[in-house]
Amino acid sequence: MNQVQHLAAEITSRYGTIKRARNCFLYTAKGVRLTDMFLESGRAILGWGGSSAFTMLKNVLGRGITGSFDTDFTPRAEGGKSQLSRAVSELLASERDIYLFTSKQTALKTALETAPESTSLYKPWAESANWSDVSAVIIEPPLAWTPAYWILAVKTGTTVPAESAPIAAPLCAAITRSIYNLIAALQEREEKDWFIYDTVLTKYWTRKGPYLYPKMPQEVYALFVQHCLEQEIVISPVYEQPSIVPFGADKGVFRKLERNPFTWK
Repeated sequence: MNQVQHLAAEITSRYGTIKRARNCFLYTAKGVRLTDMFLESGRAILGWGGSSAFTMLKNVLGRGITGSFDTDFTPRAEGGKSQLSRAVSELLASERDIYLFTSKQTALKTALETAPESTSLYKPWAESANWSDVSAVIIEPPLAWTPAYWILAVKTGTTVPAESAPIAAPLCAAITRSIYNLIAALQEREEKDWFIYDTVLTKYWTRKGPYLYPKMPQEVYALFVQHCLEQEIVISPVYEQPSIVPFGADKGVFRKLERNPFTWK
């Protein structure tokens, strides 16, 4: 059982299964609202549920275009701009061709083979890079979905030694909408939306934008994960994977943690 699966099992054993998820909150079978700072390793950074991305998924699914043929949403075998490539081009402020992969490792390997001296992993709000200058950019779609696809965005006309993985049009449409949602959020969310929680969070984490990196040593981190869960807070179960500031949550969600601090020194 890996760390993410172990966290899921711990949530279920304490609070029951998750019955609903919205924004940065998980609602359990035992009627407990958990504040989610893991957010599916960042895929749910724009929030759980109520997303226009899922409305798009349902609308395209309703059209019945779920086969292996070309659609306006999906990457095309013989070129041509898809709606997803247009969205990614807008995000990176440069014309891009996109390739989809079902693992981060494959996407990274392909990117390094394509542009070994100009490859970067996109992380919203955490980087100051001029993305239009980066030849190969790997993007984890901000879609509140279990990990499935990674986007490799290369400058238009670049030869890539791999084919894009097949994807159903409804899911590709949802990913496309999530990219546009991210573009909008980049204009709306800023430092003032994250530092308001610093009085509580910086005791345990170093914050860079919305991302939280643990201050305690790795050997006690698993205990910290358990402690936070007891305070009805879900944090990243992986030491190297940052937790995320819960955008829009009232500061009162940390009251239990304030009353029951975690100590490691």
